[in-house]
Amino acid sequence: MKLPKAARLRRRREFLLVQQRGTRLYAGDVLVLALDSRGTRPRIGITVSSKIANAVERNRVKRWVREEFRAMQGDLPAVNLVVIARAGVLAAGRAEVRRALEAARARLERGERA
Repeated sequence: MKLPKAARLRRRREFLLVQQRGTRLYAGDVLVLALDSRGTRPRIGITVSSKIANAVERNRVKRWVREEFRAMQGDLPAVNLVVIARAGVLAAGRAEVRRALEAARARLERGERA
């Protein structure tokens, strides 16, 4: 199931803006970049490099990120997030993605933003 367009970063310039000005929230094999948005809801962009694995496994990681984002988007402030998966994320599994997004949410609640 797709996220609605209003919940996604869709343009390259949106990704680049978050990557250049956003706060880096490291959590193991997942890097979460966060930047305050002017919108009313959180939005997400997902990046999984082709160096990680084949297309099937990259898409699996993206599904994991989308599912975890859906589960917690009500608890997130209005920020733009870019989630960058690193090589070890497949071995760590969906729990690693959940832990990374929970850690990012906790840091955002404490006010650690760019």
